[in-house]
Amino acid sequence: MTATFAAPPDEARPAPPVDWSVAAAPVGYPEAVAVMETRVAAIAGGTEPEAVWLLEHPPLYTAGTSADASDLLHADRFPVYRTGRGGQYTYHGPGQRVAYVMLDLGRRGPDLRKYVRGLEEWIIRSLAAFGVAGERRDGLVGVWVATPAGYEKIAAIGIRVRRWVSFHGIAVNVDPDLDHFAGIVPCGVRGAGVTSLRALGVEATMQEVDAVLREVFEAEFGPTLTPSAAP
Repeated sequence: MTATFAAPPDEARPAPPVDWSVAAAPVGYPEAVAVMETRVAAIAGGTEPEAVWLLEHPPLYTAGTSADASDLLHADRFPVYRTGRGGQYTYHGPGQRVAYVMLDLGRRGPDLRKYVRGLEEWIIRSLAAFGVAGERRDGLVGVWVATPAGYEKIAAIGIRVRRWVSFHGIAVNVDPDLDHFAGIVPCGVRGAGVTSLRALGVEATMQEVDAVLREVFEAEFGPTLTPSAAP
């Protein structure tokens, strides 16, 4: 008699490493969204592994699904893109590390609150490696830092999920031109400032930030692999 054994459920199988890519040059926003859309469909269809894509954008504003038109203070300053991610208005530009995170939450656990907490923890632990104490604030998304001027935002989070695959992700202010945020009310929070590692006195290169982000990501979400090509 030959025994047969059923394959273990998907959640019991070790996941393949997450593709980890870093764009060599700034990426336009429509191009980035198109790449994410394609990769998310492939992940949902089981033909491509999960992915994290690190990049910088040229200066621009994005409007999330909750964006209030009154929070766009200077509509002609930079291009403005409507996007399907959650949240309100956000600035992206040189000196800011954007990480687009495409993970199979159906396999990892379909819990959006837990996923956002994981993204926050990823940022907080990465900032701690540079001696910066990032914090959560009740009722507000993102990561904040206590400064003499009050709490200021150092990292934004905005996600979208399709077929339980995440996309969009996080944006960490390494050394952007903080004046560029003046064209919007960042994330709809009036009276709150924005800051960066450089503004806090941290002289970190983007490559140093990337290395820490990868190390902490692997501790939080699992192993990564550098693929032969970007997403």
